[in-house]
Amino acid sequence: MPVLVITGTGTEVGKTVTTAAVAAAALAAGRSVAVLKPAQTGVRPDERGDADEVARLAGAVTAAELARYPEPLAPATAARRSGRAPVRPGEVAEAAAKLATGHDLVLVEGAGGLLVRFDPEGGTLADVAALLGAPVLLVAAAGLGTLNTTGLTAGELARRGLALTGVVIGSWPAEADLACRCNLADLPEVAGVPLLGALPAGAAALAPADFRASAPAWLAPVLHGTWDAEAFRARHAPPEGGARERGGGQSP
Repeated sequence: MPVLVITGTGTEVGKTVTTAAVAAAALAAGRSVAVLKPAQTGVRPDERGDADEVARLAGAVTAAELARYPEPLAPATAARRSGRAPVRPGEVAEAAAKLATGHDLVLVEGAGGLLVRFDPEGGTLADVAALLGAPVLLVAAAGLGTLNTTGLTAGELARRGLALTGVVIGSWPAEADLACRCNLADLPEVAGVPLLGALPAGAAALAPADFRASAPAWLAPVLHGTWDAEAFRARHAPPEGGARERGGGQSP
């Protein structure tokens, strides 16, 4: 798995912090890691981008960014409005392949969801994965509404013949509600792939040393971690509900 493409079910689902955790776990396992952000939007030239944030949290990674646009919009729209050249899938794939020649693992972090447009021709992160022949890791939200977006993304990857490695919950709340608890069983079912981790809410606020020490415990062994999906599900199992809570479903 020299290149892993990381996408989300949408914005603000914990994609960058998940990328940092995957990078930190791989570094702890002795692998060299590069992180590529094809298009950074909504950040000024003097501000830290997502690739910089991954490096801050994870440690000694090679951080690369191909383009930066000031407005917080989809890359194609942000590029058009800024009058700057868009990033195209071929450029992203070429940059990732070049990084792969000098690193054990290259993480390509998308912007928003899988089908967010990079250029006027409609190029997306899915096209990048196809050009690279790379597997995709999907970062999903924990709570209500996540099953639909996860299922749609997994279905689109399958339609394109792209490999979905698994799903990681980008932010697991300290006090998980019923929907979150039920989704631990439902997410892998709708995605058709295993659940490969769950990051605690607020993980990005940890001191970098603490983040790096903790990251392997948030991820499954396939991502160089120690996280056990079955144990996590058992620990957060929802209470029995429905008819049983109302007295076994007997007629009044």
